[in-house]
Amino acid sequence: MMLSIGVIAILLVFSAFFSASETALTAASKPLMHQLEAEGNRRAAMVNRLQATKDRMLGAILLGNNLVNILASAVATSILIGIAGEAGVAYATAVMTIVVLIFGEIIPKTFAIHRANDVALLVARPMRGLAFVLAPALHVLQVIVRGILRLFGASFASDANLSTALAELRGAIEMHAGEDVKDERAMLRSILDLNEVEVGEIMTHRRNVAMLDAGQPASALVDQVLASPFTRLPLWRDHSDNIVGVVHAKEVLRAVRAQGSEAAAFDLASLAAPPWFIPDSTSLLEQLQAFRDRREHFALVVDEYGTLQGVVTLEDILEEIVGEISDELDIAVLGVRPQPDGSYIVNGDITIRDLNRQFDWRLPDEEAATVAGLVLHESRRIPEVGQSFMFHGFRFTVLRRHRNQLTSIRIKPPKEGGKGQNP
Repeated sequence: MMLSIGVIAILLVFSAFFSASETALTAASKPLMHQLEAEGNRRAAMVNRLQATKDRMLGAILLGNNLVNILASAVATSILIGIAGEAGVAYATAVMTIVVLIFGEIIPKTFAIHRANDVALLVARPMRGLAFVLAPALHVLQVIVRGILRLFGASFASDANLSTALAELRGAIEMHAGEDVKDERAMLRSILDLNEVEVGEIMTHRRNVAMLDAGQPASALVDQVLASPFTRLPLWRDHSDNIVGVVHAKEVLRAVRAQGSEAAAFDLASLAAPPWFIPDSTSLLEQLQAFRDRREHFALVVDEYGTLQGVVTLEDILEEIVGEISDELDIAVLGVRPQPDGSYIVNGDITIRDLNRQFDWRLPDEEAATVAGLVLHESRRIPEVGQSFMFHGFRFTVLRRHRNQLTSIRIKPPKEGGKGQNP
């Protein structure tokens, strides 16, 4: 009897091993294992191989687990029949159900789920060997199982695609909440959004772009270049849509030094680089790659009719990832003013993305890039001063309007959490 009890104990150990292996190998972090494999960890490489062939891995685990559990139950039944006769079957069923459930399932799986990565690395080598030994039996079982499932119309095509992978990444980012990782979470969100945001949403609008008139005297143009905080300035001739080049302040300074005091003796247009026009529908990811390929930092944005809409720079795209980048030459724009009642007075041209980043809101920016644009889109009208609207859990009140442009809006966020929700 003691020998039989010892056999049951050993079988329960194997049962616990299989249960822990199943939980750990399915719950182990794929990104972590990928990184460990890249660093040369052989056990992590084994885990990745096992996860890549889930059918084979789960088949080996379930086959082994059922074998040891059934064998342990059979041995226990034999012992109890010898002690209690026919009633021993019922006793063995009750006892082994409780023992296997506690020691063969709950305890090992609970431990493995809390230490999934460590346990996966520990069991990877023996599970790889077991899968190799049982390969012929597993192949037969897989053929049978797939045949049965096909009778019911089951498909074995993988549902993994780019959108699924991006959704998983976004979910992983959102899981790590807290003020201590707020900035990192915002940057990771922005990186994933680069392919969805168009340059027209982040460009500097043409009304705010400093430009040079080629028809002015060279001395006046030089003064404008030196007085401007920007290093690159579009140069137009005859009308503002006719951009003939982009003047770099450094080139102007070189020319001024070469000419000495005769600043009027050179043609500024000859110093200008050819303009680079891009459509406003270009995604930030595409434009970032284009900046890298062309080794340029400045592009002119036009609409479908070829009309100048504004300019976009490499810094604009980087700011979409890391947030506002300010230096001693930047012009401060005060566009958001918090109020004692918890609301915010914002300029109408403040972008929704900037507000979402700064306050961790979830205002939608698919249909409108600015706060004023969002109010116009949602209200389907040009509101009057004093009108209020409730959108996505926020209250928007129009404070000032210049002609048809909303210039100042009060935003009252929700009391709980302060995060808007998409409808």
